[in-house]
Amino acid sequence: MGNICRSPTAEGVFQKMVRDGGLAEWFEIDSAGTHAYHVGNPPDERAQKAALARGVDLANLRARQVSHADFESFDHILVMDRQNYDTLMFVCPRNHSHKLKLFLEYVPGLKNVEVPDPYYGGDKGFERVLDLVEQASAGFLASVSHGIR
Repeated sequence: MGNICRSPTAEGVFQKMVRDGGLAEWFEIDSAGTHAYHVGNPPDERAQKAALARGVDLANLRARQVSHADFESFDHILVMDRQNYDTLMFVCPRNHSHKLKLFLEYVPGLKNVEVPDPYYGGDKGFERVLDLVEQASAGFLASVSHGIR
């Protein structure tokens, strides 16, 4: 929603995964929120701390709101939960709606395909988000990296 917890965590994790795999030239990675609550702010300090402990630096990221241009510019728009999915589907041009997916759809065998919002919880929530985001990032990368190189 506000682009300070889950989405920047996913952006940082996926950027690192792509860099570490030598695939950075093939990807443009960005995160955005569905609401303008925190535009211009860095990620939540708890998200930054948890990510940095896993070697992912989020310090230079800044929150922004999804724009209509994003639907045109990006091939994939991965969403953290159904509420944000529904919000985006409402504003997404019909010819781009196929680009929207729940991020956790890329983790086989999960019953719940929503990344829980850790904002009002404790540190364990941020660790859980990282666990899920790492799994989804690996699954997504595997699904889109066929034929690259």
